[in-house]
Amino acid sequence: MADGMRPVRVLDGSRAGVRAAIVALERGNAASAKGGRKVKRVKDTSHQDTPATVPSGATPAGEPPVQPPPWLTLESSGVWTPRMLATLERGIQGGKGYSLMDKVWNPTTLTLAAWAVIRNDGAPGLDHRTTEQLQNELAAKVTLLGRRLREDTYPPQPVKRVWIEKPGSAEKRPLGIPVVRDRVVQAAVRAVIEPIFEHDFADTSYGFRPGRQAQQAMARVEQLLGEGYVWVVDADLKSYFDTSPQAPLLALIEAKISDGRMLRLIEAFLKQGVMDTAKGWQPTERGTPQGAVLSPLLANIYLNPLDHLMAQHGLEMIRYADDFILLCRTEAEAQAALELVRAWVSAAGLTLHPSKTRLVDASQTGGATSWAGTLNADGNGRGRKVWLG
Repeated sequence: MADGMRPVRVLDGSRAGVRAAIVALERGNAASAKGGRKVKRVKDTSHQDTPATVPSGATPAGEPPVQPPPWLTLESSGVWTPRMLATLERGIQGGKGYSLMDKVWNPTTLTLAAWAVIRNDGAPGLDHRTTEQLQNELAAKVTLLGRRLREDTYPPQPVKRVWIEKPGSAEKRPLGIPVVRDRVVQAAVRAVIEPIFEHDFADTSYGFRPGRQAQQAMARVEQLLGEGYVWVVDADLKSYFDTSPQAPLLALIEAKISDGRMLRLIEAFLKQGVMDTAKGWQPTERGTPQGAVLSPLLANIYLNPLDHLMAQHGLEMIRYADDFILLCRTEAEAQAALELVRAWVSAAGLTLHPSKTRLVDASQTGGATSWAGTLNADGNGRGRKVWLG
């Protein structure tokens, strides 16, 4: 999340409650895969850039200008030149991206990534290095990072784990704070690889994607409710970012990327471990740390097959990171959709939260729904009971 709005639980099963169920989480830069919640000065780090090897607007001779797709961000536009975009649209030879790491360690890429981290500020990680120090030593740090990445000797440091309050609950939520230099490298990696995956992401996914907003998801829900899709499957993946399997995630990444160095670096970030103030150092054999720059993108990669499966069955699904709902016309359709979701979730090594996953008749009042919303989601803010989700 970026500026202000945070995901909440809404105790309201009415039609308005379901409408309120989707609203503006922040545009997912990178801080927490669940939405970049702030801890003191913790903010997310977003997509970053690399240098354009082809002048802006240049195209192969005789070809019409390539219009940039909506998912092409300013940060990634330096990497994805018009010629490369045309190749991506036609289909990458072999269906995979090759020779990607040279774009990550390029000085311009790392410099732009570093400035994004500086702008986002955020608390220091385990090494106590601040974004102010990064700014003061920018040229030297970019040179050092580039050399270590080129030499394939870059070592990610463990993530600092802090626990934040969950209003309305006695539980606390873990948040990871990577060291500043890891945030820079992850931001550069994300800028390079995100368009490869964005090209195949489903339209039903709205969270932490360039050019997409929670308001768009809400508008789609409004439309479906108006068309009579009033039975809602309100799904909640239990501890997704702590429990998601890494091996199948890496397999999905490897299906699109053949650069061995890139794959090793992503795996190193997944397995970098966490340092918990209460439990000490812990390995990360499962999950992607909330707070990591790459985590939102990795979540979208892993859950993208679910998006397409629901579409293949003609189901209306709307997903924001690891939270999603399906809207159906009848209770029977909703029940069948829920069973389909259960089967996929189980096969994917995930778990639906037993008490937070339910069917809701949005045409009735008095039910309970639990999707992302804000206190003022319905435009009036009249005493709706909310709590962080």
